[in-house]
Amino acid sequence: MRPSVVLKSQDEAGFSRRQTPVSVATQVARFLVGTVFIFSGLIKLNDPVGTQIKLEEYFEVFATDFGALHGVFHFLIPLALPLAVLLCAAEVVLGVALLVQYRLRQTTWVLLGLIIFFTFLTFYSAYFNKVTDCGCFGDAIKLKPWQSFGKDVVLLGLIGFILVRLGDFRMATNQRVGSWVVGMATALSMGLGIYAIRHLPPVDLLPYRVGASIPAQMKPSAELRYLYQMEKDGKRVEFTKYPTDTTYHYQAMVLLNPEAQPKITDYAVWNNEGDFTRQTFEGARLVTVLADVTRAAPSSLAAVGALAKALEGSGVQPMVLTASDEKTFEHFRHQFQLAMPYYFADATVLKTIIRSNPGLVLLSNGTVKGKWHYHDLPSAAEVRKKLE
Repeated sequence: MRPSVVLKSQDEAGFSRRQTPVSVATQVARFLVGTVFIFSGLIKLNDPVGTQIKLEEYFEVFATDFGALHGVFHFLIPLALPLAVLLCAAEVVLGVALLVQYRLRQTTWVLLGLIIFFTFLTFYSAYFNKVTDCGCFGDAIKLKPWQSFGKDVVLLGLIGFILVRLGDFRMATNQRVGSWVVGMATALSMGLGIYAIRHLPPVDLLPYRVGASIPAQMKPSAELRYLYQMEKDGKRVEFTKYPTDTTYHYQAMVLLNPEAQPKITDYAVWNNEGDFTRQTFEGARLVTVLADVTRAAPSSLAAVGALAKALEGSGVQPMVLTASDEKTFEHFRHQFQLAMPYYFADATVLKTIIRSNPGLVLLSNGTVKGKWHYHDLPSAAEVRKKLE
């Protein structure tokens, strides 16, 4: 009589000795959760200032909605940037730890706590229509509030399943090797976040990235198509073109191709004389972005002024965009001798244009030719070369 055959794992990928559909599902869940957390963390570490902005929005909303904790949330606002780096690095490290099965029980419990926290945030955003873009995947993948909540519910279920099925796992890596891998993931994650803060995001996913045309993105990419919902004699009828029959009563209008909408809808520049938006698209302009002069790095301003002076006669027109009020900026300008024309713009727009305060943006007829963090200011020759 032939002995029965028991299917066993032939490698050390972490499968239990007896592979069943449930144990295989557990491994798939582990892989999916680990991959999603690593991807989410890396995308946000690429642009931790973007995550900082989202955290500040949440803290401001909670400070208003939870009056008893108003002081706590306002205390956290200045800490949003280091918290953003730590939170995003934790996502990467936990994802790596889960994949290599390092301290699996502790890792899974921490992941469970983290996903419960994320699920609360996304539910609050969706249900109360607050902070409508949670920034779960940075600017790489935009999710609507209920989509973000649904994603977190799925992850919550997967992590709960892993926790219940911990018995399906056996040690896949030596603890010393696991410690080394997780330690390297921690160092690289923190390094990426710090680099992105001190310079600029290594991969610019924003609509103001180098090579992008601002005026082109302020227009629809295609003809916008709508579905018109009308009512007549108690019946609702839908049209793709607005009916000329006046006996139909308008009910609602639904955009059929939202992907064709303008990518930039809030770019506007003005001064006391009026709107200056279109003028910023004329010729070559070196724009110094100072979203908030009270938080600007003063050590770089002398170099910014010297660069503007070195570009005189080159055809490159220097200008400043700020969200600070005129009185504050006038005092600031005289203090640091910034002899450049200045204009006003929305603070959120300026933070989206460049993650640096101050930061330099080179425009040629509205197309972004160069962007520099104040730690990496260019020479006049470098600026002219970008325009060739």
